[in-house]
Amino acid sequence: MGTFTVVVAMLVAVLLSGVIVRLIPLAIPLPFVQIALGFLIAAVFQRGVLIEPEIFFLLFLPPLLFLDGWRVSKLAVLREASSILQLAFGLVFLTVIGVGYLIHWMIPAVPLPVAFAIAAIVSPTDPVAVEAISRRVYIPRRMMAILEGEALFNDASGLVAFRFAVAAAATGSFSLPQATLSFFWVSIAGLGIGAGLTWLIMQVRTFVTRRLGEEPGSEVLLSLLTPFFVYFVAEHANASGILAAVAAGVMMSYSELSGRALAATRVERRAVWDMVQFTLNGMIFVLLGEQFPTILAGLSRAAGEAGGQPLYWLPVYGLAVCLGLVLCRLLWVTVSLKLSAMKARRRGAQPPEVGLRVILAVSVAGVRGAVTLAGVMTLPFALDSGAPFPARDLAVSLAAMVIVFSLLLASLTLPSLMRGLHFPANSRVQREASLAQEAMLQAALESVAAGAKRRAAEQPDQAAVYLEVADSLTATLRRQAGESPDGVSAEKLAKQAAIERQLRLEAIAASREAVFHLARTHRISDSLAREQVRLLDLHEAHLR
Repeated sequence: MGTFTVVVAMLVAVLLSGVIVRLIPLAIPLPFVQIALGFLIAAVFQRGVLIEPEIFFLLFLPPLLFLDGWRVSKLAVLREASSILQLAFGLVFLTVIGVGYLIHWMIPAVPLPVAFAIAAIVSPTDPVAVEAISRRVYIPRRMMAILEGEALFNDASGLVAFRFAVAAAATGSFSLPQATLSFFWVSIAGLGIGAGLTWLIMQVRTFVTRRLGEEPGSEVLLSLLTPFFVYFVAEHANASGILAAVAAGVMMSYSELSGRALAATRVERRAVWDMVQFTLNGMIFVLLGEQFPTILAGLSRAAGEAGGQPLYWLPVYGLAVCLGLVLCRLLWVTVSLKLSAMKARRRGAQPPEVGLRVILAVSVAGVRGAVTLAGVMTLPFALDSGAPFPARDLAVSLAAMVIVFSLLLASLTLPSLMRGLHFPANSRVQREASLAQEAMLQAALESVAAGAKRRAAEQPDQAAVYLEVADSLTATLRRQAGESPDGVSAEKLAKQAAIERQLRLEAIAASREAVFHLARTHRISDSLAREQVRLLDLHEAHLR
């Protein structure tokens, strides 16, 4: 029961964290509150949930990365593919070299392969942490697409570099050709397994539902099981389960665009996945907080591994590593922008102007999170020779400090860096929105006209009624789409729409209360009341 009690306490901490953030007068980021609650849980119970890296990766990463791949804007990622790939792969390898040598220079007692391992595991940014920061600070669409795409893919490159650095430290040997081949296999096979298996699952699902019908509950459960399945298969094939989960989410997105799922399935699936995302995101940071008592208990050993330095030097080292990560990102982004501008000028195009504050914002927005801490926990306790693994406690301590400092740095600096910046309206987004509105309106109008004519021909005695209803519905559709009737200004139409929306919301609230009153007085059944309220809630959610 002890473990069950701790898990329930973690769920309660996630529940309370949102309330506490609203009660505190200071603008403290939600992840810090959740980390503090996790620390409190470990202190109260005198034990926390120790991270078992394999279990952690299996339980938390597949569903979250699957959902990120599912919901991320694929068009935006494709448009920014060059920047994302440069950050997800090129920057990771630069970080491993640059920060690795920085760690070895600051702490000569840390062997160079171990320094490279520490640099590798702190190089991936965390999509959960990036999302947590973006909720408090307005980040432009393009910048957010780059950060999300980078966080989705740099886990694989960082973990591969980490594994080879650990292997070099444990065995004393390193093969660059073998490392390169392994990296390509891990990446390509992971993407292929995730996309291929998800496509196969969706084909089987389509085959079954066409013959037996669709059950929304089963569809939701299938979507929940898919990321765990592809991750498990990819890991057993010595490929990247992380990339497999991302590829599965992307493939799921394209499968959803077929439009074959029932509307009820999509509504229920979205609600369930929103709950899963909220719970797992919160539990990750609570779990991080629970690790800190153990990490603090090992600080004295970490100080000894740092050459017998006083304890207060460890935060200095952690901050230096964090600043080194920011400097690497700053250099990489600056050089990348210069090269992109040169290529644009050669093509005769005018490169977009990117200010220093935006470059600094991208540099500090690379937040580290649970992947870093779970990964560093996989460091072996002993070398192949049987000797203790050098500087293991120091590596864990530095990784934990980098997580805290990167969250703190982003939380403190991003609001200032982004404040007052005016980004031009994204004309592409506006064009896409207009295109979607026009396509939906045209399809709806054609459907109404064709349906009215068909039914009028089938029932000539009701032809006038069908045509009258079609005209009324056509006018309503045009008004909802924002078309201005003759003689009505766009400003007046917007005011009318706002008034109508408010009146509709009030009418829905009144209708819902009437249904509740009927159920309370036992004049209608509870099941009928729930169904009617669900329809009213969906209508209200659409209006809001």
